[in-house]
Amino acid sequence: MPLLTTTIGAYPKPDFIPIVDWFRADAGPDTADPTAAYLDGLAAMGAEAEALFARGARAVIDDQVAAGVDIPTDGEVRRENYIHYHCRHLDGIDFSVLTERAVRGGTYAARLPTITGPISARDHFLPHDWQVAQAATDRPVKITMPGPMTLGDTVADAYYDDPRRRGADIADALNAEVLALAEAGCRHIQVDEPVFARKADEALDFGFENLERCFHNCPPQVTRTVHMCCGYPDRLDHPDYPKAPLEAYRRLARAIDESSIQAVSIEDAHRHNDLSLLELFQHTTVIFGAVAVARSRVETVDEIRDRLAAALGHIDAARLVAAPDCGLGLLGRDLARAKLANLCAAAHSLG
Repeated sequence: MPLLTTTIGAYPKPDFIPIVDWFRADAGPDTADPTAAYLDGLAAMGAEAEALFARGARAVIDDQVAAGVDIPTDGEVRRENYIHYHCRHLDGIDFSVLTERAVRGGTYAARLPTITGPISARDHFLPHDWQVAQAATDRPVKITMPGPMTLGDTVADAYYDDPRRRGADIADALNAEVLALAEAGCRHIQVDEPVFARKADEALDFGFENLERCFHNCPPQVTRTVHMCCGYPDRLDHPDYPKAPLEAYRRLARAIDESSIQAVSIEDAHRHNDLSLLELFQHTTVIFGAVAVARSRVETVDEIRDRLAAALGHIDAARLVAAPDCGLGLLGRDLARAKLANLCAAAHSLG
């Protein structure tokens, strides 16, 4: 059986979606105002917003399916970014109160929505997003959401004095959405925790505990996935952008393998891992980043195949899934389609 393929989350938005996301902002993912333009984008869509979002989901899913992706995502076409879109549906986070704070390990400062009270779930929204996206294809659509540590690290906090307790409340709110997605029929749910790679000590101290809370009582037919990249650069073809230490994967591997997580997404294309890392995952499926998401050069089918074949020397084919390193938003649709086509051709030639 050939290797399966998937995408991670974000996909370049079609031109008819006027939402300014991290990738369209002037400073890219390092924008100082990641949420400020969202409501303006919605207002510009007016009464046509839902129809345009459905059309956008179909367009990005069509791109993925045409390339050969087995488990596409909805491309996060409704989102200004994968974190703050979810925050808009939680009680306790105020978008009218923006607080400036350093993020990404002090790489830059941003004006962020502020936690002003206890965080809890409000309205279920991702089941609707999934149903609209799933209607565009007969392939299973994966839905993504930010993890407790990453969400807590990308807002300002004027309420909690304990990141563990904050994370537990966020996890309970995320769990409500996980269970609603599962009930709606979604079979692939991914929680994104790139901050684990930057803050491995905190991840091991309480991050995994709260990650487990996200999936509490999740039914067995749902594949529980966690994504841990080492961070987006601020722009395409920026070679020296600081990223989380690659060795964090080794520090976290045992905790992942002993958790209820069934699949872990790691990057390998931007910086190659020592592939013996894969041997640390005795039970967990590895979603292996085999094309770079911030380089304009399109990897050839042969070089992707060679790297995947090398990975298969360390992990069973049944537990290796090929993917990009992270979301594809920086690339634009032409580059994204070209990279995905080569990724799928390489993966489907192996197994």
